[in-house]
Amino acid sequence: MAIREENRSRTGVVYGVAAYGLWGLIPLYFKAVAHVAPPTVLAHRALWSFAMLAVLVQLLGRWGELRRELMSPKLLLMLGLSTLLIAANWLIFIYAVESKQLVQASLGYFINPLVSVLLGVVVLRERLLPRQALAIALALVGVLILTVLVGQFPWIAITLALTFGVYGLMRKIMPVDGLVSLTVETCVMTPVALGYLFYLGMPSHTIGNQLATLLLLMLSGPVTTVPLLFFAAAARRLRLSTMGILQYLAPTLQFTLAVVAFGEPFSMAQMISFACIWTAVAIYVSDAIRDSREYRGAVVE
Repeated sequence: MAIREENRSRTGVVYGVAAYGLWGLIPLYFKAVAHVAPPTVLAHRALWSFAMLAVLVQLLGRWGELRRELMSPKLLLMLGLSTLLIAANWLIFIYAVESKQLVQASLGYFINPLVSVLLGVVVLRERLLPRQALAIALALVGVLILTVLVGQFPWIAITLALTFGVYGLMRKIMPVDGLVSLTVETCVMTPVALGYLFYLGMPSHTIGNQLATLLLLMLSGPVTTVPLLFFAAAARRLRLSTMGILQYLAPTLQFTLAVVAFGEPFSMAQMISFACIWTAVAIYVSDAIRDSREYRGAVVE
C-alpha cells in the first residue's frame, strides 16, 4: 500500500512539473502571436479551448453532466462570474507579455498563493498561522516598495494575483468537476469570442500571413488545455501543500524568460521588491514542507 502511494505521488510530481513548467513557458507562445491584439488572442484562446474541451467531453461521455450544470441557475451565475475572472486574467497576462511587462506578471503569480491564503482567512474563516501572516505582510511590503520607489502601482501583478486568487476560491466552493466547469466557462466565452471576431472581419494581410497567424491562434487551444489536464491529474495525486510548492516553478520560469530571453529591465527597486516577495515565498514554502513532513510522519505511525 505504501509503495502504491509512493508511486502515485511520484507520478503526481511528474504531472505537476509538466503543468507548471508549461505555464512557465507559455509566454513564448504569446510572443509568437505578439502581432495580434490581446483581445483577439483572448477570443481565439476561448474559441479553440472550447473546441478541444468539447472533444474531450465527447470522448469521456460527459455531456449529460454538463447539461445538468447548465440547468442550475445558481451554478450558472457562479460559472458566469468565474468566466469573467479567468477571461480578465488571461487578457491581462497576454497584454503583459505583448507589452514587455512579463516581470510584473511573474510577480503577480508569486503573490497569488499568498492572496489565496488571505482569501481563505477572510472568506472561509480559515486560521492564519503566524508564519503565514508574516509571509503576507512581507508580500505587502514588497508591493509598497515597488509602488513608492518606481512611482507606479503594479496593477498588472495585483490584478493577476487577485483575479486568479478569487477564481481559485470560486472553483473550490463550486460543486462541479474541473473539466466540466472549464468547458462551461469556455462555452460561455465562445459566443462573445465569435461575435468579436465576426465584428473584426478579415485582417488586411496577405493570404499566407492570414493562414500562418490562424494556425498559430488555433494552437491556443492545446496551449491552454494541456497544462490544465496535467494540473488536474497532479491535483488528484498530490497534497495541496506539495502543489503549493510546485506552483512557483511557473513564475520562476516566466521571470527568467522576461529578464534573460526577452531582455526586460530589472531595476534596483524591483530587486528590493522581489527580495521581499521571495522571502515571503520562502517562508510559505518552508511551512508547506514542514506540514508535508508532519503528514508523512503521521501516515507512517
